[in-house]
Amino acid sequence: MAAHSRGATPVPPDARPRLTVLSGPSGVGKSTVVAHMRKAHPEVWLSVSATTRKPRPGERHGVQYFFVDDGEFDKLIANGELLEWAEFAGNRYGTPREAVQDRLAAGEPVLLEIDLQGARQVRESMPDAQLVFLAPPSWEELVRRLTGRGTEPPEVIERRLEAATTELAAEPEFDVTLVNTSVEGVAQELLTLMRVV
Repeated sequence: MAAHSRGATPVPPDARPRLTVLSGPSGVGKSTVVAHMRKAHPEVWLSVSATTRKPRPGERHGVQYFFVDDGEFDKLIANGELLEWAEFAGNRYGTPREAVQDRLAAGEPVLLEIDLQGARQVRESMPDAQLVFLAPPSWEELVRRLTGRGTEPPEVIERRLEAATTELAAEPEFDVTLVNTSVEGVAQELLTLMRVV
């Protein structure tokens, strides 16, 4: 009986997981680390962003993204329903606030994988969030990853490298830096920071 009633009790604030934000330069491997981590620990809740981008083939509303039009996105901003939002490649992306707060209140570990601009907005609206910076092993390795795809024209790669320089300079704004030398290793460190393991 005691075990059953304990499950119904709200999680005390000091035992609650903090919101963890993972950010870092383009090409550093954020998505790869998160995918690896969630395969081993599906209980880690990854926030689903709202976006004005059109769905790609195979994408479903509420799974990869919440697909909304510009008017709906404007309303989300006006009503303070987004924890953070940014514009990227002509589309807007944002993190719905209520879902994040509900999961945290229930004692679930919550992870946001977002860009630098979004991480700064989260720091302002949720100062107790834990900001984790994912860094490349070296600048040369990041250049290799960004140019190694071979799918983008030189001017796009140049823009990405310029952005990466700015993003790397923001590392001191973060609480913790993890260096992505091994996807498994970084995923494990992230889980430890989130108190999942």
